[in-house]
Order: sequence, then structure tokens, then C-alpha cells
Amino acid sequence: MRAWPPSVKRGAPAPTAFLDRDGTLNRDSSAYITSPEQLKLYASAATALKLIALKGYRVVVLTNQSAVARGYMTMAAARAINLKLVKDLRHAGASVDAVYFCPHGPGDGCLCRKPGTGLIKEALKDTPADMARSFMAGDKNSDLAMARGAGIKGYLVLTGQWRSAGPRAAAKGYRDLLALARAIPDTRGKK
Repeated sequence: MRAWPPSVKRGAPAPTAFLDRDGTLNRDSSAYITSPEQLKLYASAATALKLIALKGYRVVVLTNQSAVARGYMTMAAARAINLKLVKDLRHAGASVDAVYFCPHGPGDGCLCRKPGTGLIKEALKDTPADMARSFMAGDKNSDLAMARGAGIKGYLVLTGQWRSAGPRAAAKGYRDLLALARAIPDTRGKK
């Protein structure tokens, strides 16, 4: 489900950075983020997003939000948290092109819940991506599994809950999203 923007203009396929939210862009705690006031960006998140965009990527945030299904927050609260993410990034001089979230729980069998690829498919219906030059980045094994399922590169960032991905994945991980942003290729002017 798209949380932001309210509507999108279909553009030409572009390399897209699909990014996890909690633990990748903002601090993830052991408790669910259930109100906008609890969302705290990592200090380097805005700088990372600016660099990713500068390198020619569209930036799309994909996030599981099972706190809705579990009754810990409402859909309105989930949308408000995602809108705060967009606002805080804008305030820091960065932006995202879209934010999508899955409000379902692990046992609901929803295809949009990571590691399923439904959120990517929904984003592609709105705006096509150059999948050969796109990637998914996040702090969990489910983010990497989503990337594999979508046939794109997957990158682990060593923030948030990265330990859940295991030592093999962690050995290839990036210290944070900014370290990854520095390492990804520049796609501008390249086909």
C-alpha cells in the first residue's frame, strides 16, 4: 500500500534504490514504532539518500508494519509515521520518491509482506524501474530475500537488526546506508 505520495506520475524506467525503513533509515528499537514522535533518523540517512539520488537512482522506501495487524497502531498512525519520515528527510535536504508499507502480520499470508515481492510489484505498477540496475538495501534477511525474489541485487546494512541475516551476509555488509551509497555505481548517462 502506498503511503506517499498521494498520486504518482508514471515515468520512464529508472534505476531504483528500494530501501527498508526501520533499521536502515531510522533507528529500530525492540519495540514497534507506533507514533511519529518515535521515528528518529540515523544521522547519515539524509546524506546517504542525497548521494543515492545524485548517482541517478529513484528512491523508494518499502517497509513491513505488522504493528497495524497486531493492533498496536492504526492505519492512520502508520501513514503518519511514514509522512514524518518524508518530512524529516525533506527538512534535512533529502527526499524519497515513494513510500510503500505492508500492514499485515507474519501469519496473514500477504504477498506484499517482505520477504514477498508484492511491495516492489506495487511500486512497479506506479512507476517502472530499470530492474537490471536497481537494488534493495536493508538490515534484515527478509530484505535480502525480497531482493532475490525480485531478481535484483540485495545489500545488507549493518545497522538495526542486521545480526538476523547471519554471519555470512554480515561479512559482505556495509557499515550503514551512507557506506553503501558511496559504493554503488553511478548510473547517470549510462544505459
